[in-house]
Amino acid sequence: MAFKITASFLEKLIGLINENKDSEIKKLFSEIHYADIAEVLEEVSFDEAIYIIKLLDSEKTSEILTELDDDIREIILENLSAKEIAEEVEEMDSDDAADIIGELSEERQERVISALENDELVADIKELLSYEENSAGALMAKELVKVYETWTVAGCLRRIRAQAKEVTRVHSIYVVDREEKLIGRLSLKDLIVAKNEQKISEIYIDKVDVVNVNEEEEEVAKIMAK
Repeated sequence: MAFKITASFLEKLIGLINENKDSEIKKLFSEIHYADIAEVLEEVSFDEAIYIIKLLDSEKTSEILTELDDDIREIILENLSAKEIAEEVEEMDSDDAADIIGELSEERQERVISALENDELVADIKELLSYEENSAGALMAKELVKVYETWTVAGCLRRIRAQAKEVTRVHSIYVVDREEKLIGRLSLKDLIVAKNEQKISEIYIDKVDVVNVNEEEEEVAKIMAK
């Protein structure tokens, strides 16, 4: 059954917050999807939203942060310590982590990155943050979708729909094998005209265009259109 935010739910939640009943608040949110929790946080006051975020585990709050409106996320981040933000970021993919850290001041960025324990994640974040806005490197994290050659067309379309909020525009769909090796690419047109039961391996193009990570967006678009 889909979760709905009701007046009685909000009244109960705010009452629990006022009475500092942390265990009951955690229990209340335990079965609620992170996207729904993000909507709840947008219905309560900033102080109440911050209180809830600090109660929940990092795995769940890391997902919630990526779902929040920019204004609310900014206020929540301002009220979290560098260590707390680092704990959330550790649970994210590198592109989401870079987006979150990129919203901070340079000073806070350095503090959060210093607090991270995952060296590989740190390297990825630093690389993503180094790309100029609208460069190919910046676009790669936001506008490319990865699919496997063994997937069906129907499965590939489900994957794109699932990523619709994160991927604002789909420049290209890149195809990998089981070893995660890049083997080709697809366009949305290729998918739309294919049959649902067809395998991606039957329809992908085994030509992969290479662009410099600092290439401007207009140049990337020209290359991808070839």
